[in-house]
Amino acid sequence: MTVRRGKRMTISIQEHMAINVCPGPIRPIRQISAYFPRLSPTSSISDSLSPTQTACPSATLPVSGAAAAGGGLLSPLSVGAAGGGGGTLSLMSSMDTSVEIDSCDSDDNTSLGTLEFDLLYEPATSSLHCTVIRAKGLKPMDFNGLADPYVKLHLLPGACKANKLKTKTVRNTLNPVWNETLTYCGITEEDMYRKTLRVTVCDEDKLTHNEFIGESRVALRRVKPDQTKHFNICLEHPPPLPSPTAMTVAMRGISCYLREWESEAQRSLEERGRLLLSLQFLPPTTPDPEAKGDAKERAKGGLCVGVRRCAHLAAMDVNGFSDPYVKTYLKPDLKKKSKHKTAVIKKTLNPEFNEEFFYEITFAELSTKTLEVTVWDYDLGKSNDFIGGVSFGCQSQGDALQHWIDCLKNKGRKVERWHTLTNELPVSTLQE
Repeated sequence: MTVRRGKRMTISIQEHMAINVCPGPIRPIRQISAYFPRLSPTSSISDSLSPTQTACPSATLPVSGAAAAGGGLLSPLSVGAAGGGGGTLSLMSSMDTSVEIDSCDSDDNTSLGTLEFDLLYEPATSSLHCTVIRAKGLKPMDFNGLADPYVKLHLLPGACKANKLKTKTVRNTLNPVWNETLTYCGITEEDMYRKTLRVTVCDEDKLTHNEFIGESRVALRRVKPDQTKHFNICLEHPPPLPSPTAMTVAMRGISCYLREWESEAQRSLEERGRLLLSLQFLPPTTPDPEAKGDAKERAKGGLCVGVRRCAHLAAMDVNGFSDPYVKTYLKPDLKKKSKHKTAVIKKTLNPEFNEEFFYEITFAELSTKTLEVTVWDYDLGKSNDFIGGVSFGCQSQGDALQHWIDCLKNKGRKVERWHTLTNELPVSTLQE
């Protein structure tokens, strides 16, 4: 357009808008996290570009004159339009999905701190000792830039409530020192091979929910018997759970919660708890004339059953605990006189009984009998809940059969072992 000297150049409102306004729809302001995108299996290459990198193709791609006049204010939408109108919608939807799924104010690359602890397994006592020593450089969780950390232990798989052990809380520090030993009872060599110890560091809040700081998981097969193994590890975020890519943030949270709840419920059904039981066959002896009561009865010979304790029982009450007691039967029992029952221990998943029951029986008769030991949760005013049980006899299998054979072979010797409770109710007990 040529303009003669002396004439004033006029610009229409349409030309003015075309020059000073960037073409394309107005996009929402991106969050800070969008400038630091995280690569995920669902995100495309364009998702990993920052806003400045996305604008770079404006120098190389052919664009219209109106876009060029925009002074480099080329939006991602116009990039797709320049390369071909067909890819515009897919690029926009891909970027929106990436921002919606991955946008948060988390700092995945920030160190959560380190935790130092020792593990010791003692096969003689079937116990696992975890000595929590200290933590360093924990992530600040409170407004004062500090935290109130404590450590939780879980054995996986297993019932979370029964397996949870917890240290004391150290106030207002990012470098707490505990020097506290937590002990798991009833841990067999098989458990050491297949179980994993989950160590979690949390921040205690009195007014709100406790906050997660970091965790670490240790396969117990790395710990050798009777040898203390030292760990000094970096805390990590919990492993991500798979979820559909098209879900919103809220739906993904609900999905993750349901998946975690289902997995924990499944783990809780795998084990009902552990029972420490002692078996001893007493051969007949010459009775002491001055012996009375139980001592005189045991002189005739028979089977002595000692119910020591239980560990990691399944929670049967709404308060997360149980009121357990143990019953023993020697079947077949035509006269129904073989029933023995321990006292009820209130609100615990790790009760200690230390009670013994004696059955007067000969060695020949004992080979045809079956000892049934069941653990129950006492409920006032309604039927008691079955927690688990184990049967001993020549028809048993695994550790129960080996324990029974060792008892019969070693007359007069007390044989004590841990057993895993099964959730199958014995038929004889069910008929009663």
